[in-house]
Amino acid sequence: MKADYDSEADAILIEIEVVDHWDRGVTIDAADFCEVAFLDSRPVGVSLRYPREEFRLLRSAAERFGLDATALEATTQAALAAPDRVVTVDVDPRALVGSEAA
Repeated sequence: MKADYDSEADAILIEIEVVDHWDRGVTIDAADFCEVAFLDSRPVGVSLRYPREEFRLLRSAAERFGLDATALEATTQAALAAPDRVVTVDVDPRALVGSEAA
């Protein structure tokens, strides 16, 4: 997984799969702080605004779409530790299998 924490925007983008576009996004919360991006019905990215305050939304996104919550959280922590740079975290691909139907 790749992640980039933009310190000025106070937002993180986690790329579960590197793709050139997304078909659509699904919002996880009413405030639109967290969204899961999809391509061909599979989750390919997660965006989160205010990641320190809204960290719990990652677990909600993972549970809703069958993603590895621990991997999302670890990737977020790595990105927060290295702001404004892309970080890469190796995760077992089997742990990242999710779907819109999950």
